[in-house]
Amino acid sequence: MEWLSDLLLKQNVAHTILIYSAVISLGVFLGKIRISGISLGIAFVLFAGIAASHFGFTANLEVVDFIKDFGLILFVFSIGLQVGPGFFSSFKRGGLTLNLLALGTVFLGGLTVVIIHFATGMSMPMLVGVMSGAVTNTPGLGAAQQTLAQISGGGEIPPIGLGYAVAYPFGVLGIILTMLMMRKFLKINVNEELRLYDKVQHPEEQLPERVSIQVTNRKVIGETIREIMPTINHSFVISRILHKGDLIPAGSDSVLYENDIVLVVAQKGAIPAIIAQIGMVSNMDLSVKSGKLISRRLLVTNREIFGKRLGSLNLRAKYNINITRLYRSGIELVASPELRLQMGDKLTVVGDEGSIDKVIKEIGNSIKRLDEPNIIPIFIGILLGVLLGSIPFRIPGVANPIKLGLAGGPLIVALLLSKYGYKFQLVSYTTPSANLMLREIGIVLFLASVGLASGEKFIPTLLSGDGFIWMGYGAIITILPLLIIGLFSRLVLKRNYLEVCGLLAGSMTDPPALAYAGSIAQSEAPAVAYATIYPLVMFLRIFVAQLLILLFI
Repeated sequence: MEWLSDLLLKQNVAHTILIYSAVISLGVFLGKIRISGISLGIAFVLFAGIAASHFGFTANLEVVDFIKDFGLILFVFSIGLQVGPGFFSSFKRGGLTLNLLALGTVFLGGLTVVIIHFATGMSMPMLVGVMSGAVTNTPGLGAAQQTLAQISGGGEIPPIGLGYAVAYPFGVLGIILTMLMMRKFLKINVNEELRLYDKVQHPEEQLPERVSIQVTNRKVIGETIREIMPTINHSFVISRILHKGDLIPAGSDSVLYENDIVLVVAQKGAIPAIIAQIGMVSNMDLSVKSGKLISRRLLVTNREIFGKRLGSLNLRAKYNINITRLYRSGIELVASPELRLQMGDKLTVVGDEGSIDKVIKEIGNSIKRLDEPNIIPIFIGILLGVLLGSIPFRIPGVANPIKLGLAGGPLIVALLLSKYGYKFQLVSYTTPSANLMLREIGIVLFLASVGLASGEKFIPTLLSGDGFIWMGYGAIITILPLLIIGLFSRLVLKRNYLEVCGLLAGSMTDPPALAYAGSIAQSEAPAVAYATIYPLVMFLRIFVAQLLILLFI
């Protein structure tokens, strides 16, 4: 059994893989256990690593450091790719207000840490570790550890991961507790909040709708579709024309004759005005009358058209087809010539079978292409992110330069790559499942590494009394900013409660709290707010963790 002894005790490659596999498997399994409807999720990997280290199952510290940093990079880069497009567009939908509120939460948290530091004399590095756990922000912990390593010049750095581990459990529970307190004391009706949210965010008048219209208005009789489009002050698509019993695809040069019936796709709110300017609603529904025309939903997978405007492809004129709707990220839109195509978009195309086959050759429609990972853009992005994170820049009044680090640099590059990568032929699209896999692997590697590095001193710290004091400080850092910003958002700004829940979870970059908010809401509302503020909050958490150490060490 000497081989088994070597595997368990010698710190070689096989031993390291064994330890990480056991820690991650156990942590993920235990993290799924719910107590009163609450679970720690993959965060339990941290405590599995602490337990393993406490009982003597450790790995080479240099290897642990490498795995920790690489896991952190995978995690934040995957997050950036996921929320990048939504992050830039969110500011058009009230996202600026949400981000300012999130900024207030981060500022109040940092201010609370500074007050505790001067009031108690506790070292700032350990307080930053406690703060990272209290706000459940793992990359902030990684950035703080990197900053301490830079300052120490290779010397020993404080075990701030202990403060993180001690404060983390209440960090998760504190966010959920804040949501529950607001709901109880403000007497919030979740179903009513959901109704109000849907009314504001998804008004029926903006949803695409089809209507068959009989041409009776003399102003459009004898005119081509190209000629009448500018006279109707709404965006719409005419996909089919029934002329003297023949169903034909509509083109820009198609002429409308009296008593023709046209199938129009437009936003529901614009339908009455369009009917009034063309004619009257027909009793015949052209959407169920196909003839030689068929309607198919095609995937955009040809990299040569990524980022191009739909109108610039001139598909309607070239192939005598119509594109009526575009489906992207769960949202259906009226196909506008100004829409820029992204990989994975779904286009509803109407035409004869031969014409649609020609369109397929131009846009791709390859499910296999979507499933293929874009490895080169991902690693080029990571390379650029590491370079950006390594650039030092100075802040007036701060002695040491600050860096974005291995968390901030890759995050920013991923955001930019997901939005503008097509301009440089860097398609960073990943399927949701592939992105989730990268993200989960990255975070469990990081958490397991932090646990293995901190476990030896965790129990003694907890039993010495300091651990319970740190828990108290962490509870203050968690609850105080959340209550102030949460109540201000609700009582002063009159924000929807579901949106506030997403704001609270996003301000703490906490997936378990978001999952809880989604479970009580049964809506995407918390997730939308979470995604809107997540990138900025992630950057600010990393920045504040570094800045506090540089200013007060």
